[in-house]
Amino acid sequence: MAHVSKEILFRCVGLRQCKNILQSQPYRCFCSTASLFKDSKDSKETEELHDAMGPEQKGWFKNFMRVRTLPTTKESHSSQLSSKEVVYEMQFHSVKPASMEEYLKQFGDFQELLREKGTGANLVGSFTVEIGDQDEAIHIWQYPGGYPQLNEATEKYRTDKDFIQFRTARNKMLRSRKNQILLAFSFWPEPAPRDGRNIYEMRSYTLKPGTMIEWANNWARGINYRRKDFAPVTGLFSQLGDHHTVHHLWGYTSLQQRKETREAAWQKPGWDECVAYTVPLIRHMRSRILIPTPFSPLQ
Repeated sequence: MAHVSKEILFRCVGLRQCKNILQSQPYRCFCSTASLFKDSKDSKETEELHDAMGPEQKGWFKNFMRVRTLPTTKESHSSQLSSKEVVYEMQFHSVKPASMEEYLKQFGDFQELLREKGTGANLVGSFTVEIGDQDEAIHIWQYPGGYPQLNEATEKYRTDKDFIQFRTARNKMLRSRKNQILLAFSFWPEPAPRDGRNIYEMRSYTLKPGTMIEWANNWARGINYRRKDFAPVTGLFSQLGDHHTVHHLWGYTSLQQRKETREAAWQKPGWDECVAYTVPLIRHMRSRILIPTPFSPLQ
């Protein structure tokens, strides 16, 4: 976590440890809701922790401890967050290191073949992982016609002899593969082709079940602090595959520009609150730095 207002955002797992730190140094502390409300003993320690804080820390702690209730609804969460008229597929291919160059050449031909055969699948972005799980390729496809178009494209992919021939050759170059079907958050920009030489960061989050609406409510405000950076590319959340998963894709010209952009965000009032409210919703997160393939619309 980056620091803000000369304080350090400190994550710990025990309230007693958190109290000791606050009494000795000006840290800000995150505790998981699981440890905060585990039993009555922890509840008493929570009160002691609050008493140990200074005025500024108490104000932050009050916001963190506030319970947000969500109204019941007959709509699914995905219907409230996105349009199902457009669906996305994200493919993760773990490639044998010695086969990466041949794999990319064949995949470039494959995406041309998909277009020629009228499958309706649009390639949004195609990348190799520079920092993260190396020798991994990630491809993002868009189906403007929604699930019917996805079904049609899948049927052609399974039965067309040219696609069968491609799969037979491709599978020999892979160690593993998986995919997800996703929808796009309505408050993120629609992914659009980019020129120039860019790198991309994909930040992937596994959320606690039932917290997707709260995540979206906070990010609908938080994304406004980053729009002028030209960094936001797209935000997606899973429907099929690994559930409770969110992917945020950001674009930068370099790692140095990424550093400067992220540091500048902490100077904008409200960004720290977005982080403070969303971090407790996360079970697991990972970050990858991606390099576009030669045929990727996102360059």
